Amino acid sequence: MRSIELKGLPIPTVHQYLLGSIGPRPICFASTIDSEGNRNLSPFSFFNVFSANPPIVVFSPARSGRTGQNKNTFENCLEVPEVVINVVTYDMVYQMSLSSSPYPKGVDEFVKAGLTPIESDEVRPYRVAESPIQMECKVVETKALGQSGGAGNLVICEVLKMHFDENILGEDFMVDQEKVDLVARMGKNFYCRAHGEALFKIPKPISTVGVGIDVLPDEIKHSDRLSGNQLGVLGSIEALPSEETVNASESLEGDVLFEKVYSLIDGNDANAALSLLIKNLCK
Repeated sequence: MRSIELKGLPIPTVHQYLLGSIGPRPICFASTIDSEGNRNLSPFSFFNVFSANPPIVVFSPARSGRTGQNKNTFENCLEVPEVVINVVTYDMVYQMSLSSSPYPKGVDEFVKAGLTPIESDEVRPYRVAESPIQMECKVVETKALGQSGGAGNLVICEVLKMHFDENILGEDFMVDQEKVDLVARMGKNFYCRAHGEALFKIPKPISTVGVGIDVLPDEIKHSDRLSGNQLGVLGSIEALPSEETVNASESLEGDVLFEKVYSLIDGNDANAALSLLIKNLCK
């Protein structure tokens, strides 16, 4: 393990360590206007949702690491405290990237990136028609985190209204994660596409409480044939299997045993997998 003190390191080095370590990061594709009505459109990956009541999202257009100057987006939010946050999908990722070019103030990135501005209902900045989810927001607070290059500027926004392309909604009228095809930011020039095999499900333990890995038999939790993730699945069951269930399990050993266990875990049948392990390992 290599340990590094960040204090005293060049800001670009600190920046790269942070961006390479924290990801994938959702992208805030922020549309703003200045006091003269000039449009601006730029992406920021220091962004997330922080509250549902009230609905709050926060993004940070940091000061330029080269010049120390604030981004036009932040200056616009001070002049006109409104913003539209558009989500970024794979179909528009290159246009989003193009819009991040350091164009001078007053240049319309909608035009440069070939994106379509559409009027908002509640705020003055325009929405991006190509984005399947658009959030009209008012800026409720801004907070500068420093005055030097690389310092963040928090823009705290309340979402007033959301717009959804019906093609990315499921039968329950919620966003279908397999349809929306979101894109996220990684380190350096890397992005991440939330699509296809990159998506997987884990049942969320909201109304259930797992027994925990600590209560599994020693022969199981110390087995060199089970990964931490696999033990996590076994520890997520609500109660250890009964003696009757264990006795009804097959008698297997070696590779055959663990291949069956792996198959049951992959099939989300943790109870059967644990019963099989107890039957054959805990003798």
